[in-house]
Amino acid sequence: MELGLTIPLQRHLKIRTIPCSEEESRNYCWDLHVIALNGRASLLAAHCSSWYTFILFDLHWSEWNSLVNVFLDGLHSTFRSIGISEESAAKYLQRAGRPQMTRTHGRREVAYLNRAWEDVMSFDYALDHSAREQPILDHAVNTRLCRCAGADGMDSSENRMIQFFQGRGCVLPEDAI
Repeated sequence: MELGLTIPLQRHLKIRTIPCSEEESRNYCWDLHVIALNGRASLLAAHCSSWYTFILFDLHWSEWNSLVNVFLDGLHSTFRSIGISEESAAKYLQRAGRPQMTRTHGRREVAYLNRAWEDVMSFDYALDHSAREQPILDHAVNTRLCRCAGADGMDSSENRMIQFFQGRGCVLPEDAI
């Protein structure tokens, strides 16, 4: 699994050099960005194939220093919130392989991160200041209709992620979970 870090996130983490992405399929790639929500450094993560997005609010330095583990915890939490079984999530992580940090996966993906950030800001009333995971905010962002490369027409990111796990949509048949 590749975790593409934006340049602002690399600066935030004080990472000077990072390898380029090598994964051909975007099905197991996520791009990560640091955003300010109510003045607090928060993580915005977007799946590079479906545009599914989740937010982790107000991370502390210790959490930023163990970003891969924090991301994986957030991933499990967001999968549960949309009804993905533990078994399916485990299969996804097994197929994805060991997480590694890379540069972001392209201009289109970074453009989507910026759009997702705007969506998060437009739904800031759904922000739960007492929790790191943000299922209500995630749901609000992921149920907006949008286009996605590799998928026809307009659909929500949440539907595309669920279709990914069902082997439909913008996923290769051999990647069906």
